[in-house]
Amino acid sequence: MKKILVAMLALSGTVLLGNGSAYTQAHAQAAASQGSIDQDIELLRKDVRSQKKQLIAANVQLTDAEAQKFWPVYDQYTAELAKINNDKYALIKEYAQSYDTMTDAQADDLTKRALKLDVDVAALRQKYLSNFHAVLSAKKTALYEQVERKAQMLIDVQLSMQIPLVQQ
Repeated sequence: MKKILVAMLALSGTVLLGNGSAYTQAHAQAAASQGSIDQDIELLRKDVRSQKKQLIAANVQLTDAEAQKFWPVYDQYTAELAKINNDKYALIKEYAQSYDTMTDAQADDLTKRALKLDVDVAALRQKYLSNFHAVLSAKKTALYEQVERKAQMLIDVQLSMQIPLVQQ
């Protein structure tokens, strides 16, 4: 199951820019057998954050003045999102570790915690909306939100496709 975990996280990174990541499923499986899963996941997450930032820069055309104000706000948002994602990846690891032996109580707990993480991400987006609007026009803020959400949806879809369903 640990190999599946690393592979699904690797796939979430490769989808962000279509083909930009050199991190392949074969590498993920090799890493799992080497026992460096957490380190590889952290490197992959940094790569995904970098790719997402590049994606935003390519799609939200900022003036120099806007960029000077926008990127510090974005970096703060990303740092807070990374904290939530730490919990998300810990939850995925816990799910992977208990997959074959999961009890109803564990399934219930994991489900509630996963839903809370969704709420936490939505609350963070709400919190930062006014911060982004303070440094960008309404249209550019909307465009940024669209690009940010689409990138996150791509990552989430790839993750969900790789996580096996709970056994009945």
